[in-house]
Amino acid sequence: MKKFLSYLSIAILGGLISLSGYHFLLNANNTQDTPITIQSKKDVVETSTIPASYNVNVPAEINFTQAAKSTVNKVVHVKNVTMYKRNPLYDFFYGQRQSEPKRSVQGIGSGVIITPDGYIVTNFHVIKGATEVEITLNNNKSYIADIVGTSPENDVALLKVDAQNLDYISFGDSNSLELGQWVLAVGNPFNLTSTVTAGIISAKGRNLSESSDDMFQSFIQTDAAVNPGNSGGALVTASGELIGINTAISSRTGSYIGYSFAIPSNNVRKIVEDLIEFGNVQKAVLGITGVDITPENYKSFDDINLTQGFYIGNVSDDSGAKRAGLKEGDVIIKLDDVKVRKFSDLKGFLNSKNPGDQVNVAYIRDGVNNIAKVTLEKFESYQIKEIGIEVIDANQEVLDRFGVSNGVRINKILNKDMLSNDLVGILITKVDDQPVKNIRDVEDIVSRKDPNETLSVKFVAPNGESKTYVFR
Repeated sequence: MKKFLSYLSIAILGGLISLSGYHFLLNANNTQDTPITIQSKKDVVETSTIPASYNVNVPAEINFTQAAKSTVNKVVHVKNVTMYKRNPLYDFFYGQRQSEPKRSVQGIGSGVIITPDGYIVTNFHVIKGATEVEITLNNNKSYIADIVGTSPENDVALLKVDAQNLDYISFGDSNSLELGQWVLAVGNPFNLTSTVTAGIISAKGRNLSESSDDMFQSFIQTDAAVNPGNSGGALVTASGELIGINTAISSRTGSYIGYSFAIPSNNVRKIVEDLIEFGNVQKAVLGITGVDITPENYKSFDDINLTQGFYIGNVSDDSGAKRAGLKEGDVIIKLDDVKVRKFSDLKGFLNSKNPGDQVNVAYIRDGVNNIAKVTLEKFESYQIKEIGIEVIDANQEVLDRFGVSNGVRINKILNKDMLSNDLVGILITKVDDQPVKNIRDVEDIVSRKDPNETLSVKFVAPNGESKTYVFR
């Protein structure tokens, strides 16, 4: 009997090992995409995870019925489909021939129909890495969508399906939103189609990416329940206007615990229009740099009694801000009718504008309120893809600080292998032994090279030290 039990135990153990190996081999290429979550910091005091709106009675004059009925037909289910081949080790161990590529759903999300001829907006992270994007309408009709364009830094993607006379949703004005205003979140959480939840606007201009100035930084915060699968769905007013694209949640669990975030509709509309017209996003800038004024640092500034606003530390030469008379030390408090409490408010507003637009900048100088009309300029950059960096023009002040007469400044690292070199902010003064004065010089030199040729670049650090590297 003991020998039998020993044999039985060995047989069960062997079976479990075989099943585990089979599961590993079969699913090696079938990983599920995860939604964006903003994990709460561990040192933050625990707070209630029950959303406040769950205990609030909706006023009798607020009726979501019509908005909900209308919006569910304008929000679609988005499937990120990837083609993969089964792990070859499976065929080796089990003696089967190489299988044909298989379709695997790597992620699911939502999208919003914005035109009757099939343009759909969603989050970039929903369709990232997709071989194929499948769209399913609320009436269960399915289409394969083309990816018209993407803006990863804004987490927006524009899709197009071959269809006509679709129900579509109109953009509302996200700048007109008020704290406490009721909104609906519509999407497909947990693969459940046409789900509607309600909440209020909890905050505006919320920054979720403190570590990077490149990522979108001015979210609408709501307490409408948003879960995995809601990404790319609609945030609408009680009257059914699109005022945001649901994008992220703040969670310790990966699911909703009371906070969700949406990209404002004014920003989404501008991104979509740029992708259709230019194929990329045109960035409008004032031509300034600076820091937020906060209760912690305001005393360090001379003659400033404000605890919020944006302090101008530098005004670029030949910029719209310079021509309008803005100076170092000015504190921006409003752009048009939008209050500027911090940089994310300023950036969120500018991200909804086009180069050439004029904005009224309200600022304080020496304790006196002023208004300047500034014409926004196009942010110009050039990506040297051969080495994985983005460069921008360097103004005279920067050149003087580095002790050089010409050069362009490294603005962004595109190649992960280059991140450890801490190159952002340093100058490039020569490319292939030719002096460069602006990004057009760099573009001209790089574009004329054979891709198989080496590329030499001279870097100059703030201390004046220079080095030339050859990239192959």
